[in-house]
Amino acid sequence: MKIKLLESAVFFVLIFFACVGNLLASEILSWNDCVKETIENHPDLVSAVAKLDQTRADKKITQSSALPQISSDLTAKKSQVAGRDSAKSYSYSVTGKQLLFDGAKTSNSIKVARENIKADEYNYMVTSSSVRLSLKSAFAELLRAKELVLLTRSIVERRDQNFKLIELRYEAGREHKGSLLTSEADLVNAEFEVEQALRNLSLAQTKMAKALGRQSVETVEISGDFEVDVSFEVKPDFELLADETPFLKELIAKKDAAQFNLGSKKSDFFPEIYFNSSIGKSGSEWFPSDNESMFGLSVSFPLFEGGSRLAQVSKAKASIAEATAQEQSGRDGVIVILEETWSAYQDTLGTVFVQKKFLKAAEERAKIANSQYSSGLTSFDDWIIIEDNLVDAKKSYLNAQANVLIGEAQWIQARGGMLEYENEE
Repeated sequence: MKIKLLESAVFFVLIFFACVGNLLASEILSWNDCVKETIENHPDLVSAVAKLDQTRADKKITQSSALPQISSDLTAKKSQVAGRDSAKSYSYSVTGKQLLFDGAKTSNSIKVARENIKADEYNYMVTSSSVRLSLKSAFAELLRAKELVLLTRSIVERRDQNFKLIELRYEAGREHKGSLLTSEADLVNAEFEVEQALRNLSLAQTKMAKALGRQSVETVEISGDFEVDVSFEVKPDFELLADETPFLKELIAKKDAAQFNLGSKKSDFFPEIYFNSSIGKSGSEWFPSDNESMFGLSVSFPLFEGGSRLAQVSKAKASIAEATAQEQSGRDGVIVILEETWSAYQDTLGTVFVQKKFLKAAEERAKIANSQYSSGLTSFDDWIIIEDNLVDAKKSYLNAQANVLIGEAQWIQARGGMLEYENEE
């Protein structure tokens, strides 16, 4: 009986750890997994979508003024005059009106709303592009942090082996105490760097969780590498690229909206003409039986408003001038940013190639130096310099790899690359 209970307990323990293993495995996110989660959850994207929805609703509100306006009215009154019997009256009616002419004010207002929608659509693209940069940067930093933990631990192992070798040589009288203390300090420093790397890993995981749009701080595990899709490129036409960026298109849409708004303000100098109609019944008893109907035109035109219409036109003209200047300034800025980020990206690609060469050379030199030091053919001072160079070369290569990912992300963001493009690939 006890054996069966023990077997059952072991069985359930195995199932438990299997479930936990599956749960942890499900939390290992690829780059595409991160993209999908961010699109759904990131607050900046949610806010940009909500803003776009508001603008679309504003357009519908504006369009509604060009459609027939129909209302109904039901009235029941009881009046009392001194010395007379009270009188009752009932009436109900349906009233409608249709805009016939307003100097194209409504049509221009609809065009303004349409351009505002375009601007907010491009604003969403700009937001998505910025969020992608933050996400990719956090992804690269987390990859760097993970690799740095492994690297620092391997450095500890190497420093520990070196310390033991120096200790043996010191005890044998073949090395002085300064060398032993230096080797011990290198080991202690390497152990400290492991602790530092673990703290950096925790921070990188927190940043990754927030870049994903998660509300709680969670341990995020990712899978990926430092490979990039784009190698050295021919220098592109930055002016042509600038015209295709969502940021510049947003500024153009705002300028177009300002121009249509000027037309709307000028329309205030024209009268508004409506066709009006009403049909209903009235009487002293419920249900009223006397038919009532009305058809006609109404014309309204403000005679004096203290100069507000002229001021509105002046304001609209100034808005066009402002939007035009912002477009020009934005285009100039985008061209500069495009060339800066492209150049920086090419530098990171070149740097990782160079650092890989340095690492290969440092590994070969360290291999030779170890053999020479063990044989007494080189001094401790020369040997430890080569060892330090190897450690620095490994760290520099890791940093260069991470910087390539970040440089690529900055180049894509400068061109307006969105998170949604990742899902389409």
